Amino acid sequence: MSVSDAPRRILSNDPNLAGVLSLIRMNFTYMEGRIDPPSSMLRLTMEAVRQQATEGEIWAIGTKPDAVIFLTPHPGCLYLGKLAVAEARRGSGLARQLVELAEARAQEMGLDALELQTRVELVENHATFARMGFVKTGETAHPGYDRATSITMRKRLS
Repeated sequence: MSVSDAPRRILSNDPNLAGVLSLIRMNFTYMEGRIDPPSSMLRLTMEAVRQQATEGEIWAIGTKPDAVIFLTPHPGCLYLGKLAVAEARRGSGLARQLVELAEARAQEMGLDALELQTRVELVENHATFARMGFVKTGETAHPGYDRATSITMRKRLS
C-alpha cells in the first residue's frame, strides 16, 4: 500500500473537506431516479461535513480523496455512513479497507458491531456488504412512506 492509499482522518479544518463533499456528490448521483425518496446527499453541505468531522469521524484514502467513510458512534455499534469510492478506483479494495478501518476503530471504542443503512433498491450494495460479513437486521421507512425504504445491516465483531 502506498502512502496515498493509507487511510487518514479528515479533521474539521482539513483542506480536503471540499474533496470529501465532491466525492460523495459524484458517487451518489447514480441513485437519482432510482431510489425514493431522493438521497440525503442532495442536502449534504460543507457545514454538515465539517460537523461530521467534529462530532464523528471522517476517514479518506488518496490525496483527492479517492475513497471516504463517515463513522459515528451509536450505543453498542459504530455507524458507517456516506461510504464512497471514486469510479476510477472501484474494485481495488478501498471500500473493504475503509470497512476494516471501521472495525478497528469500533474495537478501540469498545464497540462490538458495525451498522449501516442502505436503500432497498440498491441490491448490489446489499450483496457487497453481505460479502463483507454484514447481515440484514431490519427495515425502516422514511417519514411519509408506508413501505420500507432502507434496510439496516450489521456486522458483529469478534
